[in-house]
Amino acid sequence: MNASPKTRQETDAKHSAAKPANHLAGETSPYLLQHAHNPVDWHPWGDEALRRAKAENKPIFLSIGYSSCHWCHVMERESFEDPETAKILNEHFVAIKVDREERPDLDEIYMTAVQLLTGRGGWPLSVFLTPELKPFYGGTYFPPDERFGMPSFQRVLKALAEAWREKPDQIADSSEQMLQAIEANAAPELSAAGPLDASILDRAVAELRSQFDPRWGGFGAEPKFPSGAAIAVLLRQQLHDGRTDALEMATVTLDRMAYGGIHDQIGGGFHRYSVDVQWLVPHFEKMLYDNAILAKAYLEAWQATGKDLYRRVAVGILDYVLRDMTDARGGFHSAEDADSEGEEGKFYVWRPDQIRAALGDEEGAFFAEFYGVSERGNFEGRNILHVPQDPAAFARRKGFSEEKLEDRLAPLRRKLLAERARRVRPGKDDKVLSAWNGMMISALARGHQVLGDRRYLDAAEKAADFMLTEMVREGTLLRTYRATGGAEGGVSKLPGYLDDYAEMANGLVDLYEASFELRWLEAADGLVRKMTADFWDDADGGFFYTSAAHKDLLVRTKPFYDGAVPSGNSTASLVLLRLSKLLDKEEYTTKAEAVLASMADRMLEQPRGHLDLLVAADWHLRPTREIAVAGTADSDETRQLLEMIHARFFPNKILALAPPDAAAAEKAADRVPLLQDKTMLSGKTTVYVCENFTCKRPVSDAGDLKQLLDESH
Repeated sequence: MNASPKTRQETDAKHSAAKPANHLAGETSPYLLQHAHNPVDWHPWGDEALRRAKAENKPIFLSIGYSSCHWCHVMERESFEDPETAKILNEHFVAIKVDREERPDLDEIYMTAVQLLTGRGGWPLSVFLTPELKPFYGGTYFPPDERFGMPSFQRVLKALAEAWREKPDQIADSSEQMLQAIEANAAPELSAAGPLDASILDRAVAELRSQFDPRWGGFGAEPKFPSGAAIAVLLRQQLHDGRTDALEMATVTLDRMAYGGIHDQIGGGFHRYSVDVQWLVPHFEKMLYDNAILAKAYLEAWQATGKDLYRRVAVGILDYVLRDMTDARGGFHSAEDADSEGEEGKFYVWRPDQIRAALGDEEGAFFAEFYGVSERGNFEGRNILHVPQDPAAFARRKGFSEEKLEDRLAPLRRKLLAERARRVRPGKDDKVLSAWNGMMISALARGHQVLGDRRYLDAAEKAADFMLTEMVREGTLLRTYRATGGAEGGVSKLPGYLDDYAEMANGLVDLYEASFELRWLEAADGLVRKMTADFWDDADGGFFYTSAAHKDLLVRTKPFYDGAVPSGNSTASLVLLRLSKLLDKEEYTTKAEAVLASMADRMLEQPRGHLDLLVAADWHLRPTREIAVAGTADSDETRQLLEMIHARFFPNKILALAPPDAAAAEKAADRVPLLQDKTMLSGKTTVYVCENFTCKRPVSDAGDLKQLLDESH
């Protein structure tokens, strides 16, 4: 009988049990707890550490990372577990460790500092601050000895300790200059209302085309990161303007990613990025936000094209999250590591003999041929599963259809998934983050709409209930939760940021449109009211990333740049526009318009940096379809008509339902003015489609609805 697989956290806990703990031992972040038994006298960011730095007049060594960061683990093993290095740090510095996912505000400020100092950034982020929190030196990974053209970490520490003693005026001057530079970069200078028209979307497509890889898809050279926002912009331009070139860029990219090693071929979901142009060799960490974004990209692509590959990939992503990333209370965990048993990717790669042992010789050979498995391997002597040939051509060679090919492969993937589950899993960061959970709630709600799978709606509702119950305190949304195993169940803490409010509100709007329960819409509106009250800049417009509840910060940043996740201003603009239509709140439109107009020049000049903001701009610039359904939400005839609506790619729409009960219908119409006077005709579910202030004829027949939707396409 095999012992149960152990995660890296369990192994680390066993090895650390006998070591004395530092000040991180009481934290909930898995990343901070990984360092709780280092000989470095780590502190979490907080009053105690900041007071100590001032009282002892010591510089702060600030180390920022996250649990699935490979080089963070390397620097810990090489330096933070080394007694001599720890001795230098403890004697001359106040050492503070920060989880960037818990404190993205600190990460943003001090990443800017390191980028200004060195011209590059990344994690681990290593920054040296004065007791007044002003940075004066920084970098990313420092090796334990001189290599890669970099000084050793000990040499850096000793030199900075000496400079702190011998050259305090010089450090004071340089830190003040750095503060001024950070303040200048904290928020872009907003222009006066710019020309906000569809030309900004045309410019975005042109820039994407100039960087498009026509053979392998994606944009730019390696390393290649998936961009769900690029796919979203391209699909919308195809829909609105018939841009076949935009559709081709989207589908080539989605196909190549789906067939590449970046896609977990047997377990579903996507790894963080590919180190090569072919999407073959990933950095194996898996992030919740990537999978939420890509699930929606593949769902939209299936609506736009009907290509079954996209449906299967979306199902694989959502099933992976339900299987491997869901907390017992209903929230969703943050990430899985790249490493297991000290090796990157070991959990995911295969030797041919392992496949034959699990599947048998005949089926093993068939599976290996399709997924590019060889004795030589494609990754350190082993194989990352991928699809190196066109599946249709492969099926023809074997003498059967693509459908029959998939029927044969599916049970083989399930067998290998079960075999893989016996391995030592990568470590998991099991904290629950509000923004990322909002993104996954949105993806699951969309998944229920498009795929018709009730499991996805149930999971989205359970997560939303958990978030609103456990992560809201006196109207304030909190950033992070982690189960502790104690009687209290878990700990929620840290005031939420702009993206926490915006993403949760957006997910709740999607949940309303999937379930038609008014409580989700009311909760979304409550979060948006709090967001506008606490984060809106009354003087210059736009949303700050932090509120007054966030203390000890050098600056308040105002994020517009869209990176791995949408900027807070991008999602805030989108959800304001959606709620404005649903709730008829013109003040929401006014704020969203102000953000978009002030960034019109930036979107035109740097579209790749503002793709999610461009999706919000598309929502604002294009006509909105307003669809009201009068009927019983879970009746067969209502479901049939909704399936017809959801089968089409109509991204810029609002959807609401008026129930047949008079009192419930009146309540719904009070909240959603679109539902006023929308009733069932002749006792049948009835659909009303409105656009440009004009409503089409109400229809109850599926054929009539199809004709109506085709007319408005």
